[in-house]
Amino acid sequence: MSPHVIVIGAGTGGMCLAHGLRRAGIRVSVYERDRTRRDGLHGYRVGIDPHGSRALKECLPPDLYRTFVATCAREPETFAFLDERLRPVLTLPLRLGLDDVNGEKSVSRMTLRQVLFTGMEDVIHFDRTFTHYETRPDGRVTAHFTDGPPATGDLLVAADGTNSAVRRQYLPHARVEDAGILAISAKVPITPETTELVPANLRPGIGMVLAPHGMTCILHWMRFPWDRDGSVTNDAELLAGWPGLLFDNTRDYINWGLAAATRRFPADVMTRSGADLIDLALAMTPTWSPRLRQLFRLGDPTTTFVVTVRTSVPVDPWPSTAVTLLGDAIHTMTPGLGVGANTALRDAARLVRQLTAVRDGAKPLLAAVADYERRMIEYGFAAVEASKERIGGDQLVHKPVLGRVALAGQRTFLRIADRVPAIKRKMTDDLYRSRGADDDTDLLS
Repeated sequence: MSPHVIVIGAGTGGMCLAHGLRRAGIRVSVYERDRTRRDGLHGYRVGIDPHGSRALKECLPPDLYRTFVATCAREPETFAFLDERLRPVLTLPLRLGLDDVNGEKSVSRMTLRQVLFTGMEDVIHFDRTFTHYETRPDGRVTAHFTDGPPATGDLLVAADGTNSAVRRQYLPHARVEDAGILAISAKVPITPETTELVPANLRPGIGMVLAPHGMTCILHWMRFPWDRDGSVTNDAELLAGWPGLLFDNTRDYINWGLAAATRRFPADVMTRSGADLIDLALAMTPTWSPRLRQLFRLGDPTTTFVVTVRTSVPVDPWPSTAVTLLGDAIHTMTPGLGVGANTALRDAARLVRQLTAVRDGAKPLLAAVADYERRMIEYGFAAVEASKERIGGDQLVHKPVLGRVALAGQRTFLRIADRVPAIKRKMTDDLYRSRGADDDTDLLS
């Protein structure tokens, strides 16, 4: 018998799951606390790797997947490491012209949100804040909300993010902790002036500044298939017919993110305005490149915010029931590897496969949930640990004395690698392999 699935949260993973279930003919209802499809802070970049693209292609209708690919920014050509004076340390050329799965993609979160909402108007219920669930005597689950009637289904899926209310009730021992890092992020419109501030090898590309005291700054160059007044400039026929374009205000921009150990920020940083955060970024980087500091200065204060980087503490497997979790609701990770959204998409595609087997009578519901959770816990928490190794407040680079030695060693290795083609090729190959290029093993179970 085909189950009815209740999804709490209309984020990336939850909506990918909803599309996949709908394609499989499985009834699904999504409940989202945002009041409308425009609400929330969704206008920043998310990188979609081959794992994520493979999951989206599996779950979305073919025409909508083509729309997703068409709405991505121009593909990055390089991944470059620089010092705080914008002097090159290592530049890795990225693979261009790959197929629609194996290439790296950059997309605005708002754009991706609108793609995932397309055609799902009868599935999503906005302005519904989840409070708690209860398990009925027949094994089904009822979700309750602050407003509106409860919803009952055969399976409840927590896709409600890092602060998941479902997880707090279901797995109260599962903890999310601060990683010891804060980050200020802002968007800068691409103009002739701002273009000249960005090193040529990052147009388009991704840059990572490695600075003293463990400070880093990520730079993303984002050009989209519509011009600055919102008119479509390529893939015109496809995008002109996409209703999501009406809800998307994304324009070409540079996204910068300045990160450092929490102790380097003032105690009141979380309460500061966007303009004050830009001033703080400038105060924290007095000896950095004037070009980079001007890029900070030109950040749009209305897009500037600060985040606490958080990470899940891995938990042991639990007995499977008619409640399960995906994405940040169970395995929040630091942005160290840039795989948080991609891991949520992997979760969604895997869960769709398992529930399709339930629809076909190949396995009972709880066995399908158990098979999903077994693999999800394995790769999800592996990604949590690997991401924490890349970004965490307890790393050597944040130590007062050893940090200088660690940074020098890091830069020296990268500069040597930059001069040895074989090492650069291996680093590029390892990067793509870690992000799922040419890896179809996710499709096997």
